Amino acid sequence: MDIRLEWGPEGVAALGAGCAVLVVVDVLSFCTTTDLVLGNGGRVLPVRWRDRRGEEAAKARGAILAGESEWTLRPSSVTQIPSGTLLALPSPNGATLCDAAATTGAEVLAGCLRNASAVAARAAELANGRPIGVVPAGERWGIDLRTETKTFGPLRPCVEDQLGAGMIVAALDGYGRLSAEARLAAVAAKAIDIDDALTECSSGRELAEAGHANDVRLAASLDSSGTVPVLRNGILEDS
Repeated sequence: MDIRLEWGPEGVAALGAGCAVLVVVDVLSFCTTTDLVLGNGGRVLPVRWRDRRGEEAAKARGAILAGESEWTLRPSSVTQIPSGTLLALPSPNGATLCDAAATTGAEVLAGCLRNASAVAARAAELANGRPIGVVPAGERWGIDLRTETKTFGPLRPCVEDQLGAGMIVAALDGYGRLSAEARLAAVAAKAIDIDDALTECSSGRELAEAGHANDVRLAASLDSSGTVPVLRNGILEDS
């Protein structure tokens, strides 16, 4: 298949050897926040944890660790981030997958609903006829930014990443044959109201109940951005 879709770290492992490009999709919130940072002229250093390990990784690259200033993993916190900022952005889902994908030798992009079409176009350009893998992150039960364990909890598939991945696949129309998983994601994404789906899904409701409904609105803004985060030397930058 020319376009394949598999979930989470296991998906990276399954697709990494055979795909020229891997697109990581973590809509709420790593990839959406990354899109906004890059759209303001910044860059993102993916780090898995917001603790001593994250602090050391940020210091080594001269980055500001999100959560220790006004900037956090929340998309609404970075809408005015200054140009030139290198933000170390912790996420046990999207950031972790970017790191894992980098070890496969594939080109690594970070996609979301905001930049779905732009990311798809760049993925096709970079792949140049070779297979593309799309990896919705999902979440992991029992794993958060401050979890000390190095093991993963069970996968929690989520609507927002399914739709983000589906929109990227849909934008790759004409590139080649789709796996059944990729085709299903694309059909679902095109058939549903994105705003309603993100508002009503578990992750969207959890954020709204915590007072962060604006983060959901920012994440649901389909194709509002032309930014394409590409991982270069461990840093996501617009390319």
